[in-house]
Parts: sequence; C-alpha cells; structure tokens
Amino acid sequence: MSTAQAAVSAVGLVKTYGDVLAVRGIDLEVAPGETFGFLGPNGAGKSTTIGMLCTLVTPSGGQATVAGFDVVHQRDDVRRHIGLVFQDPTLDGYLSAWRNLRLHAELYGVPRAGLEDRMRQVLEMVGLWDRRTSKVATFSGGMKRRLEIARGLLHSPRVLFLDEPTVGLDPQTRALIWSYIGELKRSEDITIFMTTHYMDEAEYCDRIAIIDHGQIIALDTPEALKASIGKDRVQIRTDDDAAAIAALHERFGIEATLAEGMVTFAVESGERFVPRLFAELPVPIHSVSVARPTLDDVFMSYTGTTIRDAEVSGNQRGREVMARFGARR
Repeated sequence: MSTAQAAVSAVGLVKTYGDVLAVRGIDLEVAPGETFGFLGPNGAGKSTTIGMLCTLVTPSGGQATVAGFDVVHQRDDVRRHIGLVFQDPTLDGYLSAWRNLRLHAELYGVPRAGLEDRMRQVLEMVGLWDRRTSKVATFSGGMKRRLEIARGLLHSPRVLFLDEPTVGLDPQTRALIWSYIGELKRSEDITIFMTTHYMDEAEYCDRIAIIDHGQIIALDTPEALKASIGKDRVQIRTDDDAAAIAALHERFGIEATLAEGMVTFAVESGERFVPRLFAELPVPIHSVSVARPTLDDVFMSYTGTTIRDAEVSGNQRGREVMARFGARR
C-alpha cells in the first residue's frame, strides 16, 4: 500500500519533551475502512501519537499523513477530514445534545443544507434521538461518550480517532458503546483508529499495534498475534515465589516471572504439564490456573510484563517525569 492510498501513514514518527523521548520512531500504515488499534498501558505513547496524527501535537521528527494530507504542512486539510473523540469529555454540559452538535457543525463549517437530517442520523445511530433536547449535564457517562462519537461523525470524516473511547465506563456500557461503533462501521465509509488498554476491546480491531515505551513492538491481526505465542499461560501461587521461579528454571528450563502477584510462565499443553508441576516442583503450590493465549500473553511475551503491571510502572514513570519538570521550574 502506498502512502497516498493509506488512510493513516507514519514513518519514523518521534516526539520528545526536553530529554524525555515519549514516542520513539513509529512506523505504520492503516488501510481505508480498517479498524486499527493501539494497544498498550497508560504512558506507552498512545495518546501522544494520536495527538501528532490529529495535528494537536507537533512531531519532533519523522513524518505522517492522514487522509492523504501531511500532518505538519497541511494541518487544516487533515482537520477537515478527521473526527476525534478525546479521552476526556469535551462536551458543553449546559447545552442540549442538539445544541452541542449544532455548535460543532458551525465550527467545522458544515453546510446548512441537509444538516438537520445529518444530526438526526448520527443521534439515531447512537441511540440518543429521544434525548436530543436534554441538557448534556443530565447524561450518564456512557450517554456522553455516545454523543461525543455522534459529534465526531457529524461532518462525515474519512478517519475517526477514538482515544480510549470507553475509559471509566462499566463493562455493560463499554459493550454497548462497541455495538454502536460496529453499527457506524456498517453504515459509514470510515476508517477507525483507536487507542485502548483494555484487552477485550482490542479484539474488535482488524489489526493491532502493541506499543510500549513509545515503540511498536508487534503489529498484526488479533488472531495472528495470539497464534504467534503458541503456548498456554500458567499462573501459580506459592509460599516462596523466588524459590518457585528458580526451581522452574532448574528442573524444567522454564523462564518464569512474577506478574500480578503470581508466578507466571508459558508452556505448551498447559493442562498436561500441571500434574508434573505438582509432582516435581519442590515448593508447595496453593493454586494454579491455565489459560489459552490471550492478547495479554502476547504483550507479556514481547515485554516481559502484563499490561496491568506495565500500567503501574508507566504511572510511576509519569509521576517521576512530572516531578523532574516541576523541579526545573
């Protein structure tokens, strides 16, 4: 696929903040009509990358195009052809859903001819037509998210960016949001570029780029990524995790790690291996679980940690960076 044909393209995309390297050379191409996901923990560089692709953050190096337009030299053209749903809410709570959409239409210069029909179309698409006259301040978190998606679609963008579209929502509402996103994919000719740190959400994507420490470490379809692992994930609880990890290495040649408070490792045919584990491991085992490969296992295979543990580490790094910048002021 050529850069001109790609809905989103990036080559060597870099972003630095002082001496902090937030994005370390991103290369990717997203095809028109594709649902493409950035999967990674908080602080991995997902939102910074989207910020550059949406012209909200100026790249420190490399180049990128969105809908065929350069994100640095053709910013206005990029903005006319994208929709963006931010991670944090940006709706006006004092206005009705209808007025929020009309304000967005005015900002984007949407022609008045056919505007009301389009507003009704996007509100019906996300199930909010009956609440169009209600103030947004009265909406639940899920309803606000659906309205933001409707707003992002109003001007018929070629690429819709969703930055953590269901963060902070309960599982039932998250599933509902994804049903609406699936519906818009069926009804709109659009490319979706989304970020998430929820493993189950990444399964909705046609392809996934796993990002960690500002770099893409794996990129493929969800099924291909899971198939690349080829082993079951085994987790055990013991009285002495360090001794268990050492014994697994000495007796079975298995490299285990401590993840989410449990000794974790990957083996083929995990259910057949468990009886040997109880018989031969010289450390008492209190519990054991075996699971088929998941995207979390893919993340762990490439990074040596689970995405939840990486979240904790990433948040700590973020606090350290903020402290360093604060100390310089």
